[in-house]
Amino acid sequence: MTLFKNEFPILEFDDRKDAVINPNHEDLDLKLPRKCVYAFLSNHIDEYAANNKAIKVSEFVSATKVYPVYVIDYKGEEVAFAQAPVGSAAAAQFMDWLISYGVREIISAGSCGSLIDIDEGVFFIPTRALRDEGASYHYKAGSRFIDVDKRAISSIRSALFERGISYVETTTWTTDGFYRETKDFVKYRIEEGCQVVEMECASLAAVASFRDVIWGEILFTADTLSDPHNYDQRNWAEDSFAFALELCLDSVINIGKK
Repeated sequence: MTLFKNEFPILEFDDRKDAVINPNHEDLDLKLPRKCVYAFLSNHIDEYAANNKAIKVSEFVSATKVYPVYVIDYKGEEVAFAQAPVGSAAAAQFMDWLISYGVREIISAGSCGSLIDIDEGVFFIPTRALRDEGASYHYKAGSRFIDVDKRAISSIRSALFERGISYVETTTWTTDGFYRETKDFVKYRIEEGCQVVEMECASLAAVASFRDVIWGEILFTADTLSDPHNYDQRNWAEDSFAFALELCLDSVINIGKK
């Protein structure tokens, strides 16, 4: 166990698993299923829970909001699911908490911005993320990119194939700076191979790697930054949210199947 020091604090890293405050410090009487959908899908999580006889088994209490945690039987598999908060730090914290109570196979979904000229509602599978955020550096030593678990990618591919959905595999740009996506940065990230931008992929991949669990993500295009002179939020891909949740459920139950 080593503390790696650096001139820049963001690049310092301690590889020990134990911390002053651990994710399960509340010591709840809670055992979550192995499989989990953890998605950035607005009110669709609660709506799906209400319409499909999900059981609320717990809740994650943050300083500003309470996030319900549900369990549902989906095609004979017990699956936990919860709404993920936007932003790398908040999303990483909640997922680490879920892992501490038994989750081991996780699929996320959420919208992303397109950096290239592509339609709204196109599905992407991120295979790696450019780490332009903060939370990932507390879970994995500094590097420019982080890979997404290949087992999760394979399960997502299968789910999309089974439903006849076309998709693009890509590198994503994960950033904390929603209002700092400048014209030059967009051009630079495209040159590095990024086709989309979002705020959590790198951090969640790092948490999964550190905790030795499987995690992957389904992205779908919402707003577009492809024309740096005319930003277009379009319809925020509202029509894709409910379907993305079903894809998550299909993907997570595919993990481990041959």
